[in-house]
Amino acid sequence: MRIVDLFCGCGGMSLGFQLAGHQVVAGMDYWDSALAVYEANFDHPALKVDLSKVDESSQLISLFEPQMIIGGPPCQDFSSAGKRDENNGRGDLTVSYASIIAQIKPKWFVMENVARIVKTQKLAIAKEIFHEAGYGLSYTVLDASLCGVPQARKRFFMVGCLGAPDGFLDKTLTGRLAKKPLSVAEYFGDDLQIKYYYRHPRSYKRRGIFSVDEPSPTIRGVNRPLPDGYPLHPGDPVDSVEGIRPLTTAERSRIQTFPKEFNFVGNKTDREQMIGNAVPVNLGKYVGECILSFIEEHPEYGVEPTAETPIATVMETLQQYYQPWEMVDGEIEYRLFEPETSYGKKRKKPKS
Repeated sequence: MRIVDLFCGCGGMSLGFQLAGHQVVAGMDYWDSALAVYEANFDHPALKVDLSKVDESSQLISLFEPQMIIGGPPCQDFSSAGKRDENNGRGDLTVSYASIIAQIKPKWFVMENVARIVKTQKLAIAKEIFHEAGYGLSYTVLDASLCGVPQARKRFFMVGCLGAPDGFLDKTLTGRLAKKPLSVAEYFGDDLQIKYYYRHPRSYKRRGIFSVDEPSPTIRGVNRPLPDGYPLHPGDPVDSVEGIRPLTTAERSRIQTFPKEFNFVGNKTDREQMIGNAVPVNLGKYVGECILSFIEEHPEYGVEPTAETPIATVMETLQQYYQPWEMVDGEIEYRLFEPETSYGKKRKKPKS
């Protein structure tokens, strides 16, 4: 299906759905550093868009004629790592995402977030918006370690399809899970020459040292060194911290199932943050494959073939109606990145 990825970050969910067999035609976010990484790895446009502005964003997204919209609105207000205050501001973007879906009405949508969102009022509001727009909803919390990711990361996924009954995808989402969690060692094979590593705990009441023979704990947006005088925890699987180190940035990206060749540009702080924020590639791929499998069994929920507007034409339209880097009325900035690479292959720039 033709997909636009909202709150795309550096592109974990885009790449996952692309690998599943979908056609991602644009990614949109408001963080420059993440968009720079996105445009360095994909051959479709990356746009800087303020997605809190529902009407303007919907007009822009509609130009790409998406059959599916995917996205993970910022989760910090719901996360156990954050202040858990859904009225802190960023939680409103979940409602904005639902409102954009309701305006555009693609056949399908996917929304990802932290597991704690199930307890929030913002999700209840979003569900009401989706239902009023005519979507049947399936949602569950998936353990990434059962979806091809060597990480015990639990994430909420909601999938909507116009005209479908609620719960339509439940069996497919849970019926394809692996029988046992994927360990770091199983995923890396001979690429990782350590047996134990350090992941900074939120408090020293929790262990900080982990074995590669288990799934990694959740990859977060910070990566701190082993502090001098670290007090061994009863749960640490070692008797000494000698030789113990944190995972490198590259190793953390691999645990998020980004390929070795994925090009993370920018400073280390931003790279660590966007890696921690990302949807693991294989988790996105898992959900994308579930949708295709369901459509194969239930073709009435597929999309009709249409004459799609070429992306080059869409970009010409954008440049015609929007001044460079901002709307004509100046109310919102749309930064248009001209893609320089396709995933995994460098594209040669024309000589000037």
